[in-house]
Amino acid sequence: MIPEIRIEDYTYELPDERIAKYPLSERDSSSLLKYDNGQITKQAFKDLPNLLPKNHMIVFNDTKVVPARLHFQRSTGAHIEIFCLEPVLPEEYVSMFAVTDRCRWKCIVGNVKRWKQDTLHLYNPENDAVIEEMGLKADLIQRDGETSIVEFSWADGAPFSRVLEICGSIPIPPYLNRGTEDIDLERYQTLYAKYRGSVAAPTAGLHFTEAVMDGLKAKGIEMETVCLHVGAGTFLPVKSSLVSEHTMHREPFVVTLKFLKRLLANLGKVIAVGTTSVRTLESLYYIGVSCIETGHPVDVDQWAPYSREYTYSTAEAIKALVSYLEANSLESIQVGTRIIILPGFGFRIVDILVTNFHQPQSTLLLLISAFVAGDWKNIYDFALANGFRFLSYGDSSVLFRRKDAQLR
Repeated sequence: MIPEIRIEDYTYELPDERIAKYPLSERDSSSLLKYDNGQITKQAFKDLPNLLPKNHMIVFNDTKVVPARLHFQRSTGAHIEIFCLEPVLPEEYVSMFAVTDRCRWKCIVGNVKRWKQDTLHLYNPENDAVIEEMGLKADLIQRDGETSIVEFSWADGAPFSRVLEICGSIPIPPYLNRGTEDIDLERYQTLYAKYRGSVAAPTAGLHFTEAVMDGLKAKGIEMETVCLHVGAGTFLPVKSSLVSEHTMHREPFVVTLKFLKRLLANLGKVIAVGTTSVRTLESLYYIGVSCIETGHPVDVDQWAPYSREYTYSTAEAIKALVSYLEANSLESIQVGTRIIILPGFGFRIVDILVTNFHQPQSTLLLLISAFVAGDWKNIYDFALANGFRFLSYGDSSVLFRRKDAQLR
């Protein structure tokens, strides 16, 4: 049954000065809020390894942010901003970034009403010779509500990954109220970012340094990765008064057979870095159920966790997914998820969460509330009263799941 939740119950006053507009000079110099069974303390992020239990498994999202924001100009002089959301043709990310002449993306287009079907040319105010030779153009193929399908074409035979590197900019969050700067090229990316595809950073990972990673290894904490490409929809505020009327966007993710086997061996000892990792991990249960019941995996629907009672154990579901990969000689699997995690959600995989502080009235704040069994307000009141910095470049927290939010 879909919970009837009013988003106005998940808001708080966030003064603009508490939003971190720039990262600190050192990634691990941020503050860290520790929440454990109702007890809240202020720590330092560099001490995270000392705060985590031994012999657990920590899971990172190794997606990489792409320079997905492009600025074009009409022949009339009007400026059109195009924000690439997800590939359409080719649909698969690796193939998309390898194409050398044209491709199509689902995009958010600024000033789309001023785009009258004419071909746009990349805005190049500095007359950069490399950009001029690339000759990037955009054509509007289709409008679909808030998004549009845009075809990009270019002349110099470079792969599209190179086109974005030359012509695009890193899409930092709009609440920073500034343009992309050189510091964002490095710091709006995790140290372990590997696979291109995200249009927003999995920001919980921005705090990790080699020293922190070494500390985790010394503690006997096993490090594993999943890859979920973060879409812009993940961070959008809920605009409808009832959460049941909010639509989650699909986000593709990849997990390997090796990872699934390690997950099976560590059930009950899983630490997730970021809400994207949580959504990936918790989605695996429902994909495993699909393998049990239909013989193959399917995307996770937004309301799947609330649509029925599930009697399979977590281990049974993950084993079914492992068996599917082995039977089909697959080393990894790519699927998609629209899962929304709301108060009352039964967590089956994640035990500890490392995450930043999220916007009011966001699905991410709803996830936090679910993880701490409704105690989110005490956490955020403490953070506001004790000088924590908020949102993407802000401080961090480590949350131990409330036992009354537990379900195996």
